[in-house]
Amino acid sequence: MIERLRRLARDWFLAGMVSAVVLATLLPELGRSGGPLHADRVANAGIFGIFFFHGLALSRDRLRAGMMRWRLHAVVQAMTYVAFPIVGLVLAAAFGRFLPEDLLLGFFYLCALPSTISSSVAMTAVAHGNVPGAIFNATLSSLIGIIATPLLVSVWASTSGESLSLGRAVLDIATLLLLPIVLGQLLRPALGAWFQRWHRHASTFDKLVILLLVYVSFSDSVRAGLWTKHGVSVLAIAVAGAALILAVVLTLSTRLARLVGLDKEDEIAAVFCGSKKTLASGVPMAKLIFGAHPGLGLIVLPIMFYHQLQLFVGSILAERYARRLQGAPSPAPAAAHE
Repeated sequence: MIERLRRLARDWFLAGMVSAVVLATLLPELGRSGGPLHADRVANAGIFGIFFFHGLALSRDRLRAGMMRWRLHAVVQAMTYVAFPIVGLVLAAAFGRFLPEDLLLGFFYLCALPSTISSSVAMTAVAHGNVPGAIFNATLSSLIGIIATPLLVSVWASTSGESLSLGRAVLDIATLLLLPIVLGQLLRPALGAWFQRWHRHASTFDKLVILLLVYVSFSDSVRAGLWTKHGVSVLAIAVAGAALILAVVLTLSTRLARLVGLDKEDEIAAVFCGSKKTLASGVPMAKLIFGAHPGLGLIVLPIMFYHQLQLFVGSILAERYARRLQGAPSPAPAAAHE
């Protein structure tokens, strides 16, 4: 546990997110949308690049290998787009009157996001779960999210009196997320070998773009009075809310996987894919859905904390699964049929 905390403390990406928030607090005019750096335009170009590289990395053979386990797919997608939003609604009903409106929207936005691909697959592999199934479900979740996430957020916005153009949000997401994925897939035969040599740098590129988006989002929110209206107490509330949501969905995904009778490998994939939410897509999508919303910094705050918590808790859970499987006796050979 101590070593994991030390590794978390040495994580340059976590330090970068903290630095981006501090820089936005000190120099909000520099990073605001339409500001002197035009950071919002640079960020949009970066978003396109992130998903183009994702398209290049996407292996259709590995996706096909994970397609047949329909009960696993049902559990993961039900967790991602049914159970999570219900958790968000329950949270709003129980604590909404105590939370800032934009932070409450941020919690629901977190619950409406797709699953994450990289860490879901990596932790499924560490835990000796169904890796092809995890790849298929995490990818399917991302594709469904292009429509489902703005749709869910628009329903929330309509019930809370806010305005959101669903058609415009879907069009923007399709242009900056789906189009580059399709282009990456089309160019994979020509550029796939090159990308394999450089794919380790794609993760660094993803993180740098996310840090720029965090800076732009918080710059706009600081200019709109983020700290003067709410203070640092919102940080503690965001951490507590993210931790509560994670605990609930980990419990639900495990119970649901066992209820429908998934084997252990599929259960592992269901738990990791069904409990995770994507920061890599979440921050770009927030910028596309909410635009220059003055509360964007508060809206993305829950997913920023949830990302770190899911990595920390997920790594512990993956090691526990792996140890349990390693310590289990080997199954007896099946009797030969006569």
